[in-house]
Amino acid sequence: MPIPFASVFRNSARSLRLPGLNETQRFLMLSILIGVFAGLLVVCFHLTIQFIRWISIDPAPGASALRKVLSPAIGALIAVLLTYRVFRAARGSGVSNTKAAVYISNGRVPFGAVIGKFLACSVSIGTGNSLGPEDPSLHMGAGVASALGRAFRLTRERMRLIAPVGAAAGLAAAFNTPIAAVLFVIEEVVAGWSAAVLGSIVLSAVSAAVVVRWFLGDQPLFLVPQFELTSATELLLYALVGLIGGLLSVVFVRTIEKLRTWLERFPPNTAYLRSAAAGLAVGITGIWLPEVMGAGYDAIEGAMHNRFAWDMLVILALAKMGVTLLCFGAGTPGGMFAPTLFIGGMIGGGIGGLASLYWPFPSSGASAYVLVGMGTFFAGVFRAPMTSIFMVFEVSATYVIILPVMIANTVAFLVSRRLQPKPFFSMVARHEGLDLPSLEEEREAQPARVEDAMSPAAGVLDPDTTVAAALEAIQLDEAVLVSLDQGAWCHVSSQDLEAALLRGGGERKLRDEFPLTPLPRLFPDLPLETALRLLGSHPVLPVSSRMRPYRLLGVLTLRDVYRVYEIEEPAKLA
Repeated sequence: MPIPFASVFRNSARSLRLPGLNETQRFLMLSILIGVFAGLLVVCFHLTIQFIRWISIDPAPGASALRKVLSPAIGALIAVLLTYRVFRAARGSGVSNTKAAVYISNGRVPFGAVIGKFLACSVSIGTGNSLGPEDPSLHMGAGVASALGRAFRLTRERMRLIAPVGAAAGLAAAFNTPIAAVLFVIEEVVAGWSAAVLGSIVLSAVSAAVVVRWFLGDQPLFLVPQFELTSATELLLYALVGLIGGLLSVVFVRTIEKLRTWLERFPPNTAYLRSAAAGLAVGITGIWLPEVMGAGYDAIEGAMHNRFAWDMLVILALAKMGVTLLCFGAGTPGGMFAPTLFIGGMIGGGIGGLASLYWPFPSSGASAYVLVGMGTFFAGVFRAPMTSIFMVFEVSATYVIILPVMIANTVAFLVSRRLQPKPFFSMVARHEGLDLPSLEEEREAQPARVEDAMSPAAGVLDPDTTVAAALEAIQLDEAVLVSLDQGAWCHVSSQDLEAALLRGGGERKLRDEFPLTPLPRLFPDLPLETALRLLGSHPVLPVSSRMRPYRLLGVLTLRDVYRVYEIEEPAKLA
């Protein structure tokens, strides 16, 4: 069935083709259009969630509590039916599906996935299930970008980059934090990027944030009270928040993995039952702790304004962890960003409230620890430290918070990486049947460099050396370097020397017999992959110093590369 939006995108593409612009400039303009469409879609998404919440779990005073108990179960059941029966492309994590579009399907995200995410997650989150709208917004933004890219008939290389552009727009619109959205896409979604790609991601995120602020207001996600760092000793408390947040994030991720592994043993049809059961558990918990239902943004803001005692904050954190584990483990549609912010904020607030009673040195109010705690649990679960730091900075709009956040988030990140080797999104992708690259593992990997493979130069010939003398000096080596003027080098091979000798040129000088063309110069710190591209057309390359480029440090040959990669050298043809 044709999708009505496709014709709209196609007509927009025809009207916006500007022949005076090159491909990069058109791609940048398309990024702005992606941000506008994604922003409008996320605005509708937020309003739909609020409307469903208003008619389901926020009834008039005196309404039956049974309505609040059953709403999450019914909403989860409807959402799972939509994703399992109608919009199957909308199943799974939005981050995993977006990365799959980049690495598997050449940037293609079915528009049915956008519609399915919108409907299923609106119902799921709106009826109170303990999940958030950010992950679905990211996926929907990627879907909008993919539809526009197809309408504009982008090349395959451009289409592979279009999904991250839309993902940044969707996430920026959901969080109202364009900087954090850009950083998350760079940290988690796209591995290789250039200045043009980064510019496109920034433009889409900014334009999406502008659209959201136009319709929903210019205020940040949370109204944060004034914050100030009372003393240097307080930084120890923030480090403690990071330590506890990191440890709990490890427990959280490991529990999700074990729960999902256990549930995978059951037939697929049980997904309806387990999602409804998880929703029922949320509803029952919501009778006593209504703050844990839905995304929980109101409760986070209430914690920032000291509306809860420290022990209540700890209870809310543990309860939210429990119901989120059930909802996400059961496969209920929705994202994990909002729950991690909630859990981390309550943990931080609980520690801050307890410290205000027993810490012997001056300390800030619990609201500051709520703000810092939000980032720590996020950094521990998703292992995106830069995103978590700038996200807290954007939602607080205060520079003073940066130092505590950097300390706490770094501690949480290091603890999580040490105790939980497998990144969260890699674990989720594997459970969904995808084998996607882990950008964290790629960043941590140490690539082989020229200095790991190069060997000492056996000898460098003078260009005035005769062919016969050069052939005697080359011995078993297939090629030897010849020194040129101004610190350059070229090479001659044994085959060339033997051919010259047969022609009777044994007494001729090398400079007279051969065209001595300078070779490309390598440096020790260059990745070995870069050197391999040059070795394809040269049997040997000189390695010199960056400080003294005319000083020869060694040579690199294919034999050296084989040794480093432990590859058996291919036999020579007879």
